[in-house]
Amino acid sequence: MQRREAPWRAGLRAAKANVIPGLMVQAVMVGLLVAYYFHPPTRELLERLAEVKSRWGYLYSAVASLVAGAVIPELLRILVFQKGRVVRENLGNFLFAAPFWAGMGMLVDAFYRLQAMWWGDEATASVVIPQVLLDQFVFSPFITAPLTTWLYEWKNLGYRMKREFFTLTYCRDRILPTVVAIWGVWIPIVTVLYTLPETLQIPLFSLALSMWVMLYTWMSEERLPAAR
Repeated sequence: MQRREAPWRAGLRAAKANVIPGLMVQAVMVGLLVAYYFHPPTRELLERLAEVKSRWGYLYSAVASLVAGAVIPELLRILVFQKGRVVRENLGNFLFAAPFWAGMGMLVDAFYRLQAMWWGDEATASVVIPQVLLDQFVFSPFITAPLTTWLYEWKNLGYRMKREFFTLTYCRDRILPTVVAIWGVWIPIVTVLYTLPETLQIPLFSLALSMWVMLYTWMSEERLPAAR
Protein backbone atom coordinates (compact mmCIF):
# COMPACT_ATOMS: atom_id res chain seq x y z
CA MET A 1 0.00 0.00 0.00
CA GLN A 2 1.31 3.45 -0.93
CA ARG A 3 2.07 5.57 2.09
CA ARG A 4 -0.05 8.74 2.30
CA GLU A 5 1.97 11.95 2.13
CA ALA A 6 1.75 14.20 5.18
CA PRO A 7 -0.43 17.26 4.44
CA TRP A 8 2.23 19.71 5.55
CA ARG A 9 4.72 18.05 3.18
CA ALA A 10 2.30 18.44 0.27
CA GLY A 11 1.95 22.14 1.06
CA LEU A 12 5.69 22.63 1.36
CA ARG A 13 6.26 20.78 -1.91
CA ALA A 14 3.83 23.11 -3.70
CA ALA A 15 5.46 26.19 -2.18
CA LYS A 16 8.96 24.97 -3.11
CA ALA A 17 7.87 24.47 -6.72
CA ASN A 18 7.24 28.22 -6.92
CA VAL A 19 9.91 29.47 -4.52
CA ILE A 20 11.66 31.70 -7.07
CA PRO A 21 8.56 33.63 -8.25
CA GLY A 22 7.37 33.72 -4.64
CA LEU A 23 10.59 35.30 -3.44
CA MET A 24 10.51 37.73 -6.36
CA VAL A 25 7.01 38.93 -5.49
CA GLN A 26 7.89 39.21 -1.80
CA ALA A 27 10.98 41.22 -2.72
CA VAL A 28 8.88 43.56 -4.86
CA MET A 29 6.44 44.03 -1.98
CA VAL A 30 9.24 44.86 0.46
CA GLY A 31 10.77 47.21 -2.10
CA LEU A 32 7.46 49.04 -2.49
CA LEU A 33 7.12 49.30 1.27
CA VAL A 34 10.57 50.86 1.60
CA ALA A 35 9.97 53.15 -1.38
CA TYR A 36 6.62 54.28 0.04
CA TYR A 37 8.24 55.54 3.23
CA PHE A 38 11.59 56.76 1.86
CA HIS A 39 11.08 57.69 -1.83
CA PRO A 40 8.67 60.65 -2.27
CA PRO A 41 7.90 60.05 -6.00
CA THR A 42 6.91 56.44 -5.29
CA ARG A 43 4.85 57.54 -2.30
CA GLU A 44 3.03 60.09 -4.47
CA LEU A 45 2.33 57.48 -7.15
CA LEU A 46 0.98 54.97 -4.63
CA GLU A 47 -1.16 57.62 -2.95
CA ARG A 48 -2.76 58.39 -6.33
CA LEU A 49 -3.50 54.68 -6.68
CA ALA A 50 -5.03 54.75 -3.21
CA GLU A 51 -7.25 57.65 -4.27
CA VAL A 52 -8.54 55.60 -7.21
CA LYS A 53 -9.26 52.73 -4.84
CA SER A 54 -11.14 55.08 -2.48
CA ARG A 55 -13.31 56.40 -5.32
CA TRP A 56 -14.13 53.02 -6.83
CA GLY A 57 -14.48 51.12 -3.55
CA TYR A 58 -15.49 47.49 -3.90
CA LEU A 59 -15.69 47.82 -7.68
CA TYR A 60 -11.94 48.43 -7.73
CA SER A 61 -11.39 45.33 -5.57
CA ALA A 62 -13.51 43.20 -7.90
CA VAL A 63 -11.90 44.41 -11.14
CA ALA A 64 -8.31 44.36 -9.83
CA SER A 65 -8.70 40.87 -8.37
CA LEU A 66 -10.40 39.61 -11.54
CA VAL A 67 -7.50 40.86 -13.67
CA ALA A 68 -4.86 39.58 -11.25
CA GLY A 69 -6.53 36.25 -10.47
CA ALA A 70 -8.16 35.33 -13.80
CA VAL A 71 -6.77 37.31 -16.74
CA ILE A 72 -3.03 37.42 -16.00
CA PRO A 73 -2.62 33.76 -14.88
CA GLU A 74 -4.54 32.46 -17.91
CA LEU A 75 -2.46 34.61 -20.26
CA LEU A 76 0.70 33.27 -18.61
CA ARG A 77 -0.60 29.73 -18.96
CA ILE A 78 -1.20 30.27 -22.69
CA LEU A 79 2.11 32.02 -23.35
CA VAL A 80 4.40 29.91 -21.12
CA PHE A 81 2.86 26.46 -20.72
CA GLN A 82 0.93 26.21 -23.99
CA LYS A 83 3.47 28.02 -26.21
CA GLY A 84 0.89 30.56 -27.34
CA ARG A 85 -1.75 27.98 -28.31
CA VAL A 86 -5.29 28.77 -27.08
CA VAL A 87 -7.54 25.82 -26.23
CA ARG A 88 -11.16 25.51 -25.09
CA GLU A 89 -10.02 24.85 -21.52
CA ASN A 90 -8.65 28.40 -21.31
CA LEU A 91 -12.14 29.85 -21.75
CA GLY A 92 -13.53 27.47 -19.13
CA ASN A 93 -10.77 28.39 -16.71
CA PHE A 94 -11.46 32.10 -17.20
CA LEU A 95 -15.25 31.78 -16.83
CA PHE A 96 -14.69 29.99 -13.51
CA ALA A 97 -11.86 32.17 -12.20
CA ALA A 98 -13.30 35.59 -13.12
CA PRO A 99 -16.35 35.58 -10.80
CA PHE A 100 -14.48 33.61 -8.13
CA TRP A 101 -11.58 36.06 -7.83
CA ALA A 102 -13.78 39.13 -8.23
CA GLY A 103 -15.83 37.90 -5.28
CA MET A 104 -12.72 36.95 -3.33
CA GLY A 105 -11.27 40.42 -3.92
CA MET A 106 -14.38 42.05 -2.43
CA LEU A 107 -14.31 39.62 0.50
CA VAL A 108 -10.66 40.41 1.24
CA ASP A 109 -11.37 44.14 0.90
CA ALA A 110 -14.18 43.86 3.49
CA PHE A 111 -11.85 41.95 5.82
CA TYR A 112 -9.07 44.54 5.47
CA ARG A 113 -11.55 47.31 6.27
CA LEU A 114 -12.71 45.45 9.38
CA GLN A 115 -9.10 44.92 10.45
CA ALA A 116 -8.47 48.67 10.16
CA MET A 117 -11.59 49.36 12.26
CA TRP A 118 -10.65 46.83 14.93
CA TRP A 119 -6.92 47.50 15.29
CA GLY A 120 -6.24 50.84 13.61
CA ASP A 121 -4.30 51.85 10.51
CA GLU A 122 -0.85 52.66 11.87
CA ALA A 123 2.42 50.95 11.01
CA THR A 124 3.15 49.84 14.60
CA ALA A 125 3.79 46.39 16.06
CA SER A 126 0.67 46.59 18.25
CA VAL A 127 -1.43 47.07 15.08
CA VAL A 128 0.38 44.95 12.47
CA ILE A 129 1.04 41.81 14.55
CA PRO A 130 -2.59 41.09 15.53
CA GLN A 131 -3.71 41.85 11.98
CA VAL A 132 -1.24 39.33 10.52
CA LEU A 133 -2.15 36.70 13.12
CA LEU A 134 -5.89 37.07 12.58
CA ASP A 135 -5.41 37.06 8.80
CA GLN A 136 -3.16 34.02 8.55
CA PHE A 137 -4.41 31.87 11.44
CA VAL A 138 -8.17 32.57 11.36
CA PHE A 139 -9.32 34.22 8.10
CA SER A 140 -7.15 32.14 5.75
CA PRO A 141 -7.43 28.64 7.27
CA PHE A 142 -11.14 28.87 8.10
CA ILE A 143 -12.53 30.99 5.24
CA THR A 144 -10.39 31.61 2.14
CA ALA A 145 -8.48 28.31 2.08
CA PRO A 146 -11.60 26.08 2.38
CA LEU A 147 -13.51 28.20 -0.17
CA THR A 148 -10.64 28.07 -2.64
CA THR A 149 -10.07 24.34 -2.15
CA TRP A 150 -13.73 23.36 -2.41
CA LEU A 151 -14.51 25.48 -5.46
CA TYR A 152 -11.38 24.54 -7.43
CA GLU A 153 -11.96 20.87 -6.63
CA TRP A 154 -15.62 21.24 -7.66
CA LYS A 155 -14.47 22.73 -10.99
CA ASN A 156 -11.84 20.04 -11.54
CA LEU A 157 -14.43 17.30 -10.93
CA GLY A 158 -16.66 18.67 -13.67
CA TYR A 159 -18.72 20.83 -11.29
CA ARG A 160 -19.84 17.83 -9.25
CA MET A 161 -20.08 18.17 -5.46
CA LYS A 162 -18.91 15.25 -3.33
CA ARG A 163 -19.86 14.45 0.27
CA GLU A 164 -16.22 13.99 1.21
CA PHE A 165 -15.63 17.74 0.71
CA PHE A 166 -16.91 18.30 4.25
CA THR A 167 -15.14 15.48 6.09
CA LEU A 168 -12.18 15.65 8.43
CA THR A 169 -10.20 13.46 6.04
CA TYR A 170 -10.75 15.92 3.20
CA CYS A 171 -9.74 18.83 5.44
CA ARG A 172 -6.53 17.01 6.38
CA ASP A 173 -5.62 15.85 2.87
CA ARG A 174 -6.78 18.83 0.78
CA ILE A 175 -7.34 21.98 2.85
CA LEU A 176 -4.39 21.65 5.25
CA PRO A 177 -1.80 21.49 2.41
CA THR A 178 -3.39 24.64 0.98
CA VAL A 179 -3.06 26.40 4.35
CA VAL A 180 0.62 25.42 4.63
CA ALA A 181 1.29 26.76 1.12
CA ILE A 182 -0.58 29.97 1.98
CA TRP A 183 1.61 30.54 5.03
CA GLY A 184 4.79 30.07 3.02
CA VAL A 185 3.73 32.64 0.42
CA TRP A 186 1.46 35.09 2.23
CA ILE A 187 2.78 35.68 5.76
CA PRO A 188 5.59 37.98 4.49
CA ILE A 189 3.22 39.60 1.98
CA VAL A 190 0.40 40.43 4.41
CA THR A 191 2.96 41.75 6.89
CA VAL A 192 3.95 44.29 4.24
CA LEU A 193 0.31 45.02 3.39
CA TYR A 194 -0.67 45.75 6.98
CA THR A 195 2.28 48.11 7.31
CA LEU A 196 0.70 50.31 4.62
CA PRO A 197 -2.47 52.44 4.74
CA GLU A 198 -5.71 50.48 4.33
CA THR A 199 -6.52 52.11 0.96
CA LEU A 200 -3.25 50.76 -0.48
CA GLN A 201 -3.67 47.21 0.77
CA ILE A 202 -6.01 45.95 -1.98
CA PRO A 203 -4.01 47.52 -4.88
CA LEU A 204 -0.81 45.85 -3.66
CA PHE A 205 -2.65 42.66 -2.72
CA SER A 206 -3.59 42.42 -6.40
CA LEU A 207 0.07 42.50 -7.43
CA ALA A 208 0.77 39.40 -5.34
CA LEU A 209 -2.44 37.56 -6.25
CA SER A 210 -1.37 36.35 -9.68
CA MET A 211 1.55 34.41 -8.23
CA TRP A 212 -0.69 32.70 -5.67
CA VAL A 213 -3.24 31.68 -8.31
CA MET A 214 -0.42 30.12 -10.35
CA LEU A 215 0.73 28.25 -7.23
CA TYR A 216 -2.73 27.02 -6.35
CA THR A 217 -3.44 26.02 -9.96
CA TRP A 218 -0.32 23.86 -9.83
CA MET A 219 -1.52 22.21 -6.61
CA SER A 220 -5.07 21.54 -7.83
CA GLU A 221 -4.10 20.27 -11.29
CA GLU A 222 -1.33 18.04 -9.95
CA ARG A 223 -3.80 16.00 -7.90
CA LEU A 224 -6.56 15.99 -10.55
CA PRO A 225 -5.93 12.43 -11.91
CA ALA A 226 -6.07 10.96 -8.39
CA ALA A 227 -9.27 12.90 -7.61
CA ARG A 228 -10.98 11.34 -10.61
